Amino acid sequence: MSAKISKRDKPDWLAARLKAAGLRTTRPRLALADLLFGKGDRHITAEQLYGEARAAGLSVSQATIYNTLNQFHAAGLLREVQVDPSRSYFDTNTSDHHHFYIEEEGRLIDIEKQAIPIASLPDSPDGFQISDVEIIIRLTR
Repeated sequence: MSAKISKRDKPDWLAARLKAAGLRTTRPRLALADLLFGKGDRHITAEQLYGEARAAGLSVSQATIYNTLNQFHAAGLLREVQVDPSRSYFDTNTSDHHHFYIEEEGRLIDIEKQAIPIASLPDSPDGFQISDVEIIIRLTR
């Protein structure tokens, strides 16, 4: 959507987006959707979203944050990027792409899919097929 959405139109746009994904438009979901999608494409952890929600005066629990992020992910509104077993980011850009991960900053940067040509992949084990390839390039200073 290229046109700028006014504050008055934002709840309608967000509600329509949630409904199209098969989610009910509860007040907490709408408020969290506004935080997530109101700033363009971004990568955010559950902890960061919780901090933003509290700073915005939202009275939500960490459980609500985790549940909402997982529901948005399951509905295809977010992409989960797991950088290690204990840290996941949620990406509002759901297109096919890769990432740079700046370890010291805990920050992800998008890489266009076509910027990393993949000439071939190994055969998958019997009974499996490759569903996607996602590359995370780790950076340090």
